[in-house]
Amino acid sequence: MENIAFIGLGNMGGPMAVNLLNKGFKVSAFDLSAEALAKVAAAGGRAASSAADAIDGASVVISMLPAGKHVQGLYLGDDGLFAKLPKGTLIIDCSTIDAGAARKVAEAAQAQGLAMLDAPVSGGTAGAAAGTLTFIVGGEAGDLARARPVLEAMGKNIFHAGGPGAGQTAKICNNMLLGILMAGTAEALALGVKNGLDPKVLSEIISKSSGRNWATELYNPWPGVMENVPASRNYAGGFMSELMLKDLGLAEETALQSHASNPLGALARNLYEEHVQQGNGKLDFSSIVKHFHTLN
Repeated sequence: MENIAFIGLGNMGGPMAVNLLNKGFKVSAFDLSAEALAKVAAAGGRAASSAADAIDGASVVISMLPAGKHVQGLYLGDDGLFAKLPKGTLIIDCSTIDAGAARKVAEAAQAQGLAMLDAPVSGGTAGAAAGTLTFIVGGEAGDLARARPVLEAMGKNIFHAGGPGAGQTAKICNNMLLGILMAGTAEALALGVKNGLDPKVLSEIISKSSGRNWATELYNPWPGVMENVPASRNYAGGFMSELMLKDLGLAEETALQSHASNPLGALARNLYEEHVQQGNGKLDFSSIVKHFHTLN
């Protein structure tokens, strides 16, 4: 079994680290949150005092951080982890960042004799807890073959999207569509409720009709329709709206750089920007339903 350093124990990273422990891997973890560290320690992991402490003796480093600036800050520069890791170490960055930053970090890793994969995830907090995440991987096929047993301990589906940065591009496309679908689902349910329909009945109708989608079937945004989703707990503990806004911004930047059209993605970004500005940034992204309907 590989010795793993896990950096970043948020709503996604924490459960992922616990799943590695449950599958028999040794995990040294670091996060700025003492509470997050305590949860991993309670599952059998080692609570490191710093990122540099976490990588001591590790053959694999996994990071799950909020943005590209955090990833570059962790790995690059004289004080970054790349300067401290032995050659041959495998780095798997599961953060969702822009593809350009992912390629920059991968090039720096290669220059240091390190193996680097960008492996953003899909499946939400429920998938992280259940170990059923989808990993969307960019990097060399040989490095992915080495990483596969580690990824399989945390996820159900593993896709090789292409070379460095390709995982991030594919993830950004997916999350742009997810933001559009969630906003559209929320709008449709609000329209039905304002015209006297029961949101649970309408959701069931949509799920068996041509409007069916992931949001209505597995992550319904309307309170009281579905158990064990953020909408059933006041939108706490899921994928924060401010992170969806970040991803939609990445999609818009990618579209501009590649001269691609993304009118629906841009509209979804505008909706989430307004939603976050209204103080909903820490709530799950399904709380966008508040934009269309006042909830009791």
